[in-house]
Amino acid sequence: MSAPGAGEDFACGIKALSVSEASLEEAIAMLRHGLDPSEVGFLLLFFTASFDADELTEAVARLFPGTPTAGCSTAGEISSEGFSDGGLVAIAFPRTGFDVVSTVIPEVGRLSVDRGSEAVLRLKAELARKRPGAKPGKTFALSLIDGLCMREEAVVSSIDWALGEIPLVGGSAGDGLAFRGTSLLHDGRLHRDAAVLILVHTDHPFEVFKSDNFTPTDRKLVVTASDPANRTVFELNAEVAAYEYATVVGLDPTRLSPFGFASHPMVVRVGGEYFCRSLRCTNADGSLSFFCAIDDGVVLTVAKPMDLVDSIQSTFERLDRDLGGIDWILGFDCVLRRLDAQNRQVTHKVSELYRRHRVYGFNTYGEQYRTMHLNQTFTGIAIGRGGAPR
Repeated sequence: MSAPGAGEDFACGIKALSVSEASLEEAIAMLRHGLDPSEVGFLLLFFTASFDADELTEAVARLFPGTPTAGCSTAGEISSEGFSDGGLVAIAFPRTGFDVVSTVIPEVGRLSVDRGSEAVLRLKAELARKRPGAKPGKTFALSLIDGLCMREEAVVSSIDWALGEIPLVGGSAGDGLAFRGTSLLHDGRLHRDAAVLILVHTDHPFEVFKSDNFTPTDRKLVVTASDPANRTVFELNAEVAAYEYATVVGLDPTRLSPFGFASHPMVVRVGGEYFCRSLRCTNADGSLSFFCAIDDGVVLTVAKPMDLVDSIQSTFERLDRDLGGIDWILGFDCVLRRLDAQNRQVTHKVSELYRRHRVYGFNTYGEQYRTMHLNQTFTGIAIGRGGAPR
């Protein structure tokens, strides 16, 4: 287990704490001893789904009365150790250097475009009151969404217009790989079937980014029967979905698992660029459930994974050049990428890259990047030591 209260301070003023393979009591003790409430302007928490979320929410409210707080359950954490499990990651934004506002968008299963846009406009007005005269290019948006709501695309679409030039990154909350229920925390209350939206204004240089490690092949799978509302595909190429997928990618259809899905992704082409459409599970009737929106007529392209370690290293090297050095990264990394790293026996290498480049965040059930909801991608926000924000 990590030492309770072990943390890291960054040049921008952010402080990050983490604990792994810990009890809820140990995680709460870390917060109590590691953070001074008078110095925290906004608190972001990512926690294992094995914790009692109600108890954690109540404890945080007691320890940090009046402090704006947001967070969610995970499918694994990214901490001072790199990849970690069974614990808590706490990211404390200082009272100076960052202006942060947040809100909950409830009942995303019935979300309208107007309701999402109105929530963004209220947040922007609140931020303008906190930071009058804020210049363009100094604000980014973070999203945390119930990873089982199957409405991430609707959430992103509903807030995109109102965000305007403000770039969005985020992640879908997880619960290990149980797929039973995720939790979102906001200002002392617990939420499900909801999204938390956060706007952050800062004069520190930053860049939003995404990284993936696949390239399309010439093998195609056309969705010929599906249930879009539940992200379920019954037929691919007019054949039973699970069997056709397994045949095309070369897997045993009776032994399909998340590990196999992670190593054999499928992508769709949107606007000349390819984006992953990851599988969540197989069903008893041979249908396939996805993490992303799916519909009849969608052409899925089987993708070939590239070197995961090299792709991450290249992303970090570019960010380091752009920002005059990386100070801190908030990362949202698909759980399927973590499974793929395990498959390829490079988990320790990826974990070390994250640790060395000061990445804190969590493994997700899906990622948000600007106007898109993605799968099998690493997205995030990097705060730099110099240069100009992008």
